[in-house]
Amino acid sequence: MSNLTFPILQLLADGQFHSGEALAQQFKVTRATVWNAIKHAETLGITIFSVRGRGYKLPQAIDFLDKNLVLSAIGEQRKWFNLIILDEVASTNTYLMQQKNVAHATCVAAHIQTKGKGRRGRTWVSQLGASLTFSLVWRFQCGAAALSGLSLAVGVALMRTLASLGINQAQLKWPNDILVEGKKLAGILIELQGDLDGPSTAVIGVGINLNMPKTVIEAIDQPTTDLSTVSDHTINQNVLLGTLLKHLAEVLSRFEQFGFVGLRDEWVNYHAYHQQPVRMLLPNGTEVLGVVKNVADDGILLVETSLGLQRFSAGEISLRAVNAGASV
Repeated sequence: MSNLTFPILQLLADGQFHSGEALAQQFKVTRATVWNAIKHAETLGITIFSVRGRGYKLPQAIDFLDKNLVLSAIGEQRKWFNLIILDEVASTNTYLMQQKNVAHATCVAAHIQTKGKGRRGRTWVSQLGASLTFSLVWRFQCGAAALSGLSLAVGVALMRTLASLGINQAQLKWPNDILVEGKKLAGILIELQGDLDGPSTAVIGVGINLNMPKTVIEAIDQPTTDLSTVSDHTINQNVLLGTLLKHLAEVLSRFEQFGFVGLRDEWVNYHAYHQQPVRMLLPNGTEVLGVVKNVADDGILLVETSLGLQRFSAGEISLRAVNAGASV
């Protein structure tokens, strides 16, 4: 890895050409060192235009994560958070799961995840400036068994955030996705540490599509969208992250006090498939048809099937709308 890669990318973030000579002078290195840093960026999937006589440029200007801007957007609750911004990491969730004695409310955000994780073993696609990916450590006094419905609570925080930024058409899909017009905008992945009955720790991973290249969207195996498509104005990812952390602090505090039941009605109001017919794909490959009736106090999905009202937990099924193709 070149230590110069991300400092150079910060300069290229304006979307303008920068000559190799000027970059070399800026960092007091040789042009060959600059070239090596550019080549490392390309191994991360970053497209950089190189034109003889003009230099290097990114396809478009991008916002880089800035700690001070994020903390400013959080507002009064910023004192709660320990914010870490990494240039490159395999997975923010994995990074935090592997650390020892991580402070409560530590948030790790990355410019690029090379092995981002999604639900059910999927990969979360992450590209520089194209998506916001971060993970948050939240410690609970209760055991992991009492955290059922946590991913749904996080979904409420996401919906509040999007609404505050002018995105009012988003919906939730049980248990952990945010959709706009049936296309996935964001996802949540929660991993738990601790005993079933004792204190526990949640690592809450969130990925939000910001401005995904068309080729990337077309390569994803489910209908996908991004904020640049669904918003009529540009949303800075520092403002997005800070606003979301503010709402997460409020929602997680309420969840600690009341459990998911304190947020259930709000969640149901956002659910894309509430009272709708659905198909549920089970781990053994079979399919169950039914109509979503509600979610229980613990976040379990309640579906009316040919066998009556049944309960389904998040780890069991992949939920699809009737007549939908790929899972969302």
